[in-house]
Amino acid sequence: MITRFATLIVLLAALLGATTAQAQSADGTWLTQAGDARVKISKCGGGICGHIVWLREPYDTATGQPATDSKNPNPALAKRSMIGLPLFSSMQPSGSNKWSGQIYNADDGSTYASSVTVTGTDSLRVEGCVGALCGGETWTRSGH
Repeated sequence: MITRFATLIVLLAALLGATTAQAQSADGTWLTQAGDARVKISKCGGGICGHIVWLREPYDTATGQPATDSKNPNPALAKRSMIGLPLFSSMQPSGSNKWSGQIYNADDGSTYASSVTVTGTDSLRVEGCVGALCGGETWTRSGH
């Protein structure tokens, strides 16, 4: 009888832990793996949106002016500020704690197929693919 009770307690604890893991949210501010930007993620329609809210180097070293999306091939977009720049588009739920859509890479001005997965309370896996080549990085939750 005691063994069954102990087994029941262990199973309940495991189920409660699984419920907690499923309830994790991507909402909040995240520090990129390189530590050079913070991205604010929030609910957006049925999915999520993310935009840059902080840069380690917010000014263009060549001009001394605020950093812009200078690598963007569209001249009108190349003048927009990096602070506030939207990174995610069409990010919709695609699994437990996972969203899929597109991510904009300001380093090269291109947009890639992407997925974002909450892998822990303070851990977010961001992945992108070009054809068969894929890569990713882990972002950490930021208090800012």
